[in-house]
Amino acid sequence: MITIKNESEFRKMAVAGACVAAVHEAVVEAAQVGVTLRRLDEVAASVIRSRGCKPSFLGYQGFPAHICASPNEVVVHGIPGKYRLRSGDILSIDAGAIYEGYHGDAALTFGIGDIDEDAARLLDVTRRALWAGIDQVRVGNRVGDLGHAVEQAAAPHGYGVVRDYVGHGIGRAMHEPPQIPNYGVPGRGLRLRRGMAVCIEPMFNLGTEETRTMEDGWTVVTADGMRSAHFEHTVALTADGPTVTTVSDLLTARPVG
Repeated sequence: MITIKNESEFRKMAVAGACVAAVHEAVVEAAQVGVTLRRLDEVAASVIRSRGCKPSFLGYQGFPAHICASPNEVVVHGIPGKYRLRSGDILSIDAGAIYEGYHGDAALTFGIGDIDEDAARLLDVTRRALWAGIDQVRVGNRVGDLGHAVEQAAAPHGYGVVRDYVGHGIGRAMHEPPQIPNYGVPGRGLRLRRGMAVCIEPMFNLGTEETRTMEDGWTVVTADGMRSAHFEHTVALTADGPTVTTVSDLLTARPVG
């Protein structure tokens, strides 16, 4: 588990995070009806190169792409291939970048064309849950406080809160301790301290929380075929409180209202 020791280390994480935000903006702009997921991966690769970063995902445990592209019932780890986007789809894009050895990692889910009310509400609630978790990233709080805040955001809507995949620490590796579940008991778990960096990433399903992995060994889908949403930010615990390194004002800024 990394502890950010100085301004130089934080700056490197911030550069990586800004790259991830730029990837999201470019991919969302390119994600039009009829565009393939493979094309979106090409867009992401170009942005990462242009910013002097390296992709976190490409080659990670054998993953074959620069981003994870997960439409509709795909929860996480979708491999961008020949699928062409359709109006009414929802699409999750998870992206990671490395700058001078330090990582940024973030995800968002957005609609293609006109989406129905159920999908729109799912996206809004999941994004709000992310910020509820971020608000708990305070010195002295515990991991359970983060997970509880995320879980409570889903409760009034009856969404399935994915338990098989969780958030994580981040720094010189993409995945570091501690695990950050999207559920938890307040006051339980590791105590947070200044210098820690974590990824909070709620995954909510319209139906069951249960998931299954497809034959490719990567693509994770909801067990009942219902749609899923995924949002994530990298958050550093600085002297000023939680500092989001992957924020994009255009796409994933704090919800209003």
